[in-house]
Amino acid sequence: MSVKSRQAENAAATRAALLRVARKLFSERGYADTATEEVVRRTRVTRGALYHHFRDKRALFNAVLDEEQTRLAASIKAVAVRESDPWRALMAGCHAFLDACRDPTVQQIMLIDAPAVLGWEGCREADAMYYLAGVKAAIQAAIDKGIVPLQPVEALARLILGALNEAAMMIANADDQEAARREVSEVVDRLLNGLRRPSG
Repeated sequence: MSVKSRQAENAAATRAALLRVARKLFSERGYADTATEEVVRRTRVTRGALYHHFRDKRALFNAVLDEEQTRLAASIKAVAVRESDPWRALMAGCHAFLDACRDPTVQQIMLIDAPAVLGWEGCREADAMYYLAGVKAAIQAAIDKGIVPLQPVEALARLILGALNEAAMMIANADDQEAARREVSEVVDRLLNGLRRPSG
């Protein structure tokens, strides 16, 4: 292995370790109470190593959030693709997202800290980056198959995402998250099924 290859491998390993430790701390303590000094100490690297990879704590959080969103989007897609009917695939994906929102790490990083760090517009951009295309594709496929009537796909996709985000916050903030998840599930099913073209 060349020196350059070894350096790149070491740099990648350092970045991965920083992200792993930062994810744990952000999850346990939240963004505001996580100090970069603690990330550096637990990762056993120098402060210079941290700032070589990430400009500041916000950049570190954004990288952790990106990994979290990527992981969640992949798991949702894995659930959705098991369904042959595009509308059932969309519903399965919606429920997979809501199930994930019971995870304390998802709650802290994506539902509590992300809006505080990124702001409303940043969260909307993140939704669009990770989820909007999949929701739009499912809606368009359902329209093409005559499952739902012709309608503006972009608007419907964004409204569904908005409803899911509100539902996720309800679950995350509920005293009884299991009960909240059941209630939200019933409402989401009614909303989505209400969009279908009547059979017969």
